[in-house]
Formats: sequence, C-alpha cells, structure tokens
Amino acid sequence: MSLTGTQLRLVAIPYQIYLITGSSLDVGLIGLFQAIPLISLALFGGVIADRVDRRRLLIVTQIGLAACSAGLAIGTQFGFASVPYLYAFTAIGAAFSALDGPARGALTPSLVQREQLPAAMALNQVLFQTASIAGPAMAGVVILRFGVAGAYWIDVASFVVAIVAVTTLVAPPREVRVHPSVGRALVEGLAHFRANRILFGTMLLDFLATFFGSPRALFPFYADRIFAVGPEGLGLLFAAPGVGSLIAALTSGWTKRVRRQGVAVLFSVAAWGLAIVAFGLMNDGLFIPALVFIAVAQGADTISAIFRSTILLTVVPDHLRGRLVAISSMFFLGGPYLGQVESGVVADLVSPMFSVVSGGVATILSVVGVALWAPEVLSYRTPAPERSVERGPSRGA
Repeated sequence: MSLTGTQLRLVAIPYQIYLITGSSLDVGLIGLFQAIPLISLALFGGVIADRVDRRRLLIVTQIGLAACSAGLAIGTQFGFASVPYLYAFTAIGAAFSALDGPARGALTPSLVQREQLPAAMALNQVLFQTASIAGPAMAGVVILRFGVAGAYWIDVASFVVAIVAVTTLVAPPREVRVHPSVGRALVEGLAHFRANRILFGTMLLDFLATFFGSPRALFPFYADRIFAVGPEGLGLLFAAPGVGSLIAALTSGWTKRVRRQGVAVLFSVAAWGLAIVAFGLMNDGLFIPALVFIAVAQGADTISAIFRSTILLTVVPDHLRGRLVAISSMFFLGGPYLGQVESGVVADLVSPMFSVVSGGVATILSVVGVALWAPEVLSYRTPAPERSVERGPSRGA
C-alpha cells in the first residue's frame, strides 16, 4: 500500500515539473537532487543500521518520508510549489531513503534461512513491482480527477500502512557486539567491499547499466511528443516497468537452481540494454510495442537484481550487512537517479531518441567491460545451502 502511494508521487513530481517548464532537462535534474543525498548519506545510513534497532529506525524513516509527501501536497494545494520547492522536498525525501534502505535490506536475512534468500528476494520484487504497476497506472486517473496535490495526499495516507506494518514486525535478537567508531566502521565496510571483487563488479555493472540505460526522465516527452497519449499514457509508461518486473519475479523459481549467478547478472543486464535500444527506436503508432520493450527491459533488470541481492546477502556477514547494503544502494539508486540527469542532458544537447538509444548501446558495452575487468563475476558460483544458520525460525516452525 505504501509503495503504491510512493509510485503516485514518483509520477506526479516529474509530471508537475514538465507542466511548469516543458523541459526534459529540468525533469532529468530530479535525479540529481535524489542522487546527492542518497550517495552522500547512504554509508552513514549503513553504519546506523548496524548499530541500532533496525525496526525502530524504519519507523523513524517512514514518518520522515510521510512528512515530505505532506510538504509536497501542501505546497501544490496552495499554489507555491515552484520547481526549486519540488527539488528541495525531493532531496529531503532522498535523505530519509538513504537511512531507510540499509535498515530494510539488512533486516531481511534475519527473517529467513539462507537457502530461502533467492525466494525472499523474488518475493520482495513481487511486492515492489505490484506497487510499481498499480501506482503509475492509477497516477494518470488520480491526477486527472484529484490533481497533482491529490496524488501527494494519497501518498501521505499510504505511509500509515507502512508505519503500522513495521511496528508489528518481530525479528530475532541480534548478536551483541562492541561497535567501532563511526570513522572506523566506514573504513571497515569500504575495505570489505573493495576486497570482494564479485560485489564490486556486480554493483558497478548495475550502476553503469542504470546510469546509461534509464529513460524515465524522458517518459513525459515520449508521452507528449512521440506517442501523444496524455497523462493516462504517461501513467502506463511508468507502469510498464512494473509489469515486466512482476512477471519476471513471479516466474523466477528457476533462479534458485542457477549457481553461475555472476554470469546470469551479465546476461540479464545485456538483455536490459537491448530492450532499451528497441524502445528508443519506437515512434508514433508504436505505443504498445514501446510498452512491451520497457516491460522486457525491467524484467531483465529484476532477474539481475535477484541474483545481485542473493550474492550480496550470501557473502556478507551480519555485522557488516547494513554498511554493504548501504554501499549497494549507492550504486543501485545512484545509477538511475544520475542517469536521469545524463539522459536529460543528452536529450537537450542532441535529441531524446538519441539519448535513449545511445544509453542502451552503452549498457551493452558496459557488460563487456565489467566481464573483462572483473573475471571473478564470470567465475562466481553460489555456495551450497547451509541449514544451520542464525537466521529466523526453521521451515517446520
């Protein structure tokens, strides 16, 4: 429920800015105001997640995110939500997300057995992508009926569900540890990340793929100028990735049988790049095929995410997990947010279609580059399942 509300907001903000300025570059700059807080605060969010009760931290972040959506709703309702105002609340929300993500990601392995991690990652994708379909699909209707402010108010209300859900969450107690200083904790996490080439390689690949191959900032332009489908069509463009991801997640049972998970990541990212190239070549009259290609691209990215998350949660010990999840989020979120800026700049300098197509080609080249730079990605095999672990109840419980 909460993620569905968030998706309404993620459609409303770029649409509102596009209405105000008519500029794809201004829409793309949203990514900059998301990326700076996420990248600069993510590591500190990881340190905090490794030190405090992760459930309580999630409650605080949900309240903060709800307050940001309320600020957007009030500013829009009363007519003083300028572009800088929208950028400011986007940045504040991203700061709370930088604290939220590491706590959320680090908590998951405490709730399931190690051999259940691929299924848990797939379930997370199902839940997220269901919201990613429902939210954008509803966004066009909501904006037409209740206005942009109405979309923000619905997002505020949806956070009540998230706060109630987190307060009822029960996790096993964590091992008591003596925590190093903040500086030392940061160094420890970065050292572990740098020494583990499989983590570095897969995260770098995800960053490059989403930096070059993320066309979200150009969806308002494509809906308005290429396909002429209005707000409803824009909502479908934002919903199509969720459809592809949901289908991929629901059919991902085969992923648990794949041991060459690094190779699987490479193939998945290459498929993403090819589908983005195909989307960029669409023109008037090809709206449905364009939706299909966007869905295929995001489906491939979901399979990649399942493998990448499983690798991370398998090879990282619990006391470092918050920090490594935070580093992962810097790549996972920094790539698409900075990618919005990149696509907006290229679209402004050349053309939107060139921006999309060249981004897909660059993604494919990134796959080749990472495979050559980090052969550990090619050789990685997942370890055999461990039954005796410290995570959660057994299957028979």
